[in-house]
Amino acid sequence: MVRVSKSDVMASGETSTEYKDKQGGGAGQPLTKSENNDGKKTLTNGMSRVHRVMTDEEIAQGRQTRWTELEIHGKVKNLSPAVWQLTHLSALFLNNNQLSRLPPEIAQLTNLTMLDISNNKLRSLPTELGDMISLCHLYLNHNQLRVLPYELGKLFRIQTLGLQGNPLSPEISKIYHETNGAHKILQFLLDHLTINTHPPPERNWVMIRHADPERPIATFTVLCYNVLCDKYATVNQYSYCPSWALNWEYRKSLIIKEIRTYEADVITLQEVETEQYRTLFLPELKTLGYTGIFAPKTRAKTMGEEERKYVDGCAIFWKVDKFDMDRQQVFEFSSVAMKKASTSENMLNRVMPRDNIALCAVLKIKENVYANRRMTIPANDNVVGNPLVVCTAHIHWDPEFCDVKLVQTMMLAHEVSRILEDVSKKYMITQQQVPVLICGDLNSLPDSGVFEYLSKGQITRRHLDLKSFREDSCLEKFTNSSDKNVISHPLRLDSACDLQSIPFTNYTLDFRGMIDYIFATPQSLARLGILGPFDPQWVATNKILGFPHPHVPSDHIPIMAQYAIIPTTHQRQPPPPQQTGHPPAGVIGSGYPAPTQHSFLR
Repeated sequence: MVRVSKSDVMASGETSTEYKDKQGGGAGQPLTKSENNDGKKTLTNGMSRVHRVMTDEEIAQGRQTRWTELEIHGKVKNLSPAVWQLTHLSALFLNNNQLSRLPPEIAQLTNLTMLDISNNKLRSLPTELGDMISLCHLYLNHNQLRVLPYELGKLFRIQTLGLQGNPLSPEISKIYHETNGAHKILQFLLDHLTINTHPPPERNWVMIRHADPERPIATFTVLCYNVLCDKYATVNQYSYCPSWALNWEYRKSLIIKEIRTYEADVITLQEVETEQYRTLFLPELKTLGYTGIFAPKTRAKTMGEEERKYVDGCAIFWKVDKFDMDRQQVFEFSSVAMKKASTSENMLNRVMPRDNIALCAVLKIKENVYANRRMTIPANDNVVGNPLVVCTAHIHWDPEFCDVKLVQTMMLAHEVSRILEDVSKKYMITQQQVPVLICGDLNSLPDSGVFEYLSKGQITRRHLDLKSFREDSCLEKFTNSSDKNVISHPLRLDSACDLQSIPFTNYTLDFRGMIDYIFATPQSLARLGILGPFDPQWVATNKILGFPHPHVPSDHIPIMAQYAIIPTTHQRQPPPPQQTGHPPAGVIGSGYPAPTQHSFLR
């Protein structure tokens, strides 16, 4: 006789998916009505499993069942294919049967968190079992398993793995009986899983507009990339990635290869380790014709020489044949908070403890920015010798600190504006005429206060992201507006990328979204093109759970744009910012009308 039962798991009236192994067996079967009138059974962990069959009266009334668990018992040797259509199941109990084979179609049950196949006659497992990434509890006790498919290593959510009573190979058995052996087995399997996927296809270049080939136009490319510092690339953080693919010795070659592929004229990097800047990035990029600058996070000041080597920070590189450096500046947000608003309790408790920084370079443009130098350049159109301000930042990461992110961004805009005051005087142009790039990992989505503030030029004091800062007068130190209801900055900035062209710049198991940006001043920099999106088909086909991956060395992907430098004689006055309160669109130039088509572009 085959017994099929449907049940819920209940604890204090709430559904739960917590199970515990019981003496090497399964998680238990529900009691029959003869054993217990309520069909209720208390497990060893205090949970209650309840099984109740609907009465004839309830069936006649048309009452619907709600069940997310299924138990099949009765010395079953084969399973009906209909079982694999029950994709709503969260728990499946197949224990105490006579199954000698588990079909690969079981992977269709993508919502399973609990699978008990104990006490059967299984000699092997389908590799597709590794695709059931929702599994938290997997009981395989008392079967005839000697080896396990390496694909099981992809089950990174596993909390319980039962393998007792199997004739495991000596290698697997030894690992399993070590402390925390179940998790060590999964890591061992993941690390030995052959990567059969081809590398992702090259990303396409998306042209937005073309420079007039009949006129000499100064152009350059800029790349922004968070390279994922070694100390953050842990197995705990990225459990879906083989440990060897997280190793810095492996990842660093892929990162350098990625940078070499695009060979942008200006490169801005985040999460660069101090020692790796000195021993890897600077020497490698020098061979490609770059030089650069670097600044570590503020904490480095409090550390000894050896500890400082492992502090990450921001770096800027540029092609020496296209730019010279005029000056550089580091913005330490905790120091800015101390100088500007040390009496604010919010600043003291929320902003100052975060040691994020930004790095700024004022570059001087050289004649190689002109692709065709044989053309005669009218004196008024020549941008050689003019400044280009490049800034990169790494804003605080924690989603709970959206106020800190926004205040740090206000500080960034404020400090860049101060730089522009000096640059405009030195080069005898207005601040609005200075081309500016702000690139970085802003850890903020396009619907955030950070994006709204940068792209619209201002933000209301009532914005929810400000939290307790909404009533804090210290923010008046970072505004150039006399309107007490807004915090504003004088920069005019457009984002190079939008959600339609780049759906994500950060891709992990728990998060996918755009948080890396290139902002530029549209009055002085005309965007010509951008690097297109990461191929979504490759991600879907290969069931990529997140980055890093053996083919993708960081949890971020680089973004890149090309700009034409607009001579001051061709620049248009920037339009006024929109009123705050409009929902941020997360699109190019969302805060401002599209710039006028320039005469030297087509």
